Amino acid sequence: MPPRIYTVSQIQAHVRHILEEQGSVWVEGEISGHRRYPSGHHYFTLKDEGAQLSAVLWRSTAQRLRFELEEGLLVRARGTLTVYEVRGNYQMVVDGVEPVGQGPLQVRFEQMRRRLEEEGLFDPAHKVPLPPYPLRIALITSPAGAAVRDLITVARRRWPAVELVVVPVKVQGEGAAGEIAEAIRLADARGFDVLIVGRGGGSLEDLWAFNEEVVARAIFAAETPIVSAVGHEVDFTISDFVADLRAPTPSAAAEAVVPDRAAVRGWLDERKVRLSRALRAKVDDLAARLREIEASRAFRDPLDPVRRREQILDVVAGRLTRAFGDRLTRRRADLDRHAGRLDALSPLRVLARGYSVTQLLGRPLLRAADARPGDRLTTTLADGEISSTVTMVGHGEEAGL
Repeated sequence: MPPRIYTVSQIQAHVRHILEEQGSVWVEGEISGHRRYPSGHHYFTLKDEGAQLSAVLWRSTAQRLRFELEEGLLVRARGTLTVYEVRGNYQMVVDGVEPVGQGPLQVRFEQMRRRLEEEGLFDPAHKVPLPPYPLRIALITSPAGAAVRDLITVARRRWPAVELVVVPVKVQGEGAAGEIAEAIRLADARGFDVLIVGRGGGSLEDLWAFNEEVVARAIFAAETPIVSAVGHEVDFTISDFVADLRAPTPSAAAEAVVPDRAAVRGWLDERKVRLSRALRAKVDDLAARLREIEASRAFRDPLDPVRRREQILDVVAGRLTRAFGDRLTRRRADLDRHAGRLDALSPLRVLARGYSVTQLLGRPLLRAADARPGDRLTTTLADGEISSTVTMVGHGEEAGL
């Protein structure tokens, strides 16, 4: 009997049939080579120390996962083994995945925390301080929860003047994250001094709305200071990391945001005492200085310094007058001496002794040869002047006018 000949397609189909008859299987391994395509399908390999298995997760299944598949994550995958006949490779079609060692929500929490931290949403430089005396506070929470009643009670007791406005939202379940994010955006635009976002305690699943990315980004974008008060002291959410302040409980949020009137009153009383002491010390110091001024000679006889200065001025004025008189006397003596010398040398004295001065054209005539017949001469004597005309020029007896 001749052997049966199979086509390649028939062999692959037969193998596929055998594998798929096994039904669902669970496989534990580390995710490697993970790729997410635009179609939404995920392709990866499950591997351990000795082998690896190709796997595919369709988009419809991926949308139901509560965490993200990522490289190096240890998981248990449930699915069926089959053959991808085009390439002749067998693979696992995964219809369920759960992380090993921790729950899916915890894995998702850590994944989102790392991603948002890398984006800078937790950066302390972005956080703003709370106002010391807020006037209007918005409470974004469920109006039916015990948390809001505790918060209001504590706030009213500490600072009765504060205005509290409850912004009602769902705090768990489907649609809760969207409501919380929208309430944050609306309250941020209404001019509140502080926003408190939170709820009472619960399981990780109950608190999950405050771990959603939409809430984290709404808190980060708000300009109003935000306090996150979710769950109990041991509970941490993504909102706690993004908010400007994390309060371990809603009641603690009220204590952190609202001042204590008793403490403020004590602070004011202390400042009052310190101010009174400071003013009394200042008054005593000024009074002592005033007594010193009253006892001083300048206060008792305010004109005494003036008179002292006037006396000094009189002495100086006398010295100046004497010095000026002495200097003037010396200058007059010098002037008389020089005047006598000038008088002795004066041409008028020479003329008085019988001499005369003859001028030609305003200049002294020194030689007879300098004159010409017809020149007009002026002769100055001691008692007047004589004008003459030259008729003849000669030397000695020959000269004549």
